[in-house]
Amino acid sequence: MIAISGVNKIYYLHGVQVAALREVSLSVAEGEFIAVAGPSGSGKSTLMNIIGCLDIPSSGVYCLNGEDVGRLPDNRLAEIRNRHIGFVFQSFNLLPRISARENVELPLLYRGISSKERTRLALKALERVGLADRVRHRPTQLSGGQQQRVAIARALVGEPSVILADEPTGNLDSGSGNEIIALLHQLHRQGKTVVLITHDPDLASQAQRTVKMYDGMIIREEVRVP
Repeated sequence: MIAISGVNKIYYLHGVQVAALREVSLSVAEGEFIAVAGPSGSGKSTLMNIIGCLDIPSSGVYCLNGEDVGRLPDNRLAEIRNRHIGFVFQSFNLLPRISARENVELPLLYRGISSKERTRLALKALERVGLADRVRHRPTQLSGGQQQRVAIARALVGEPSVILADEPTGNLDSGSGNEIIALLHQLHRQGKTVVLITHDPDLASQAQRTVKMYDGMIIREEVRVP
């Protein structure tokens, strides 16, 4: 599903060249659960941005579902993000003035799906994450764990190819964080491909495979024995 080969990402800060990624190669199979782990500055966030089509490589090749997305125009990248990537962020990124259901509907709105069908799919997604009784609540009326469940429902509603979770427990207490990780495992068992970005080695060790990064490079991979 994800095939990254020899990817480099160069930024220029005040005229100085900074290599955020250096010759990174990575493959993720459909239905796999992997973790990308490393300290701040290791390159994992830059890699996440490329996997999520939020940024493009300076060089190298990134193919998603067999399509080379590294050189596509912005409008095509936006379409791929909407249809193929389900994002779950540390800060939830929910709109505070609308309900849980309306937040979940947003990716479908951008696809031009009818109001009735959007509502049906959003309610189904919220039920899937255990929030069928919170559909009318606004984010401020929900706990942190519930807000993250809404974010996961929003990520799921369009049936994306991959769930990309960036530090999804970073703003949660340990109990809520454990519930979110359990939910990601449940989605994986149901066939979803999950890529987890984390600085937490204990969290990373729960994935099928852990890719460890340092100084913009993948330094090793570890496979969890069932």
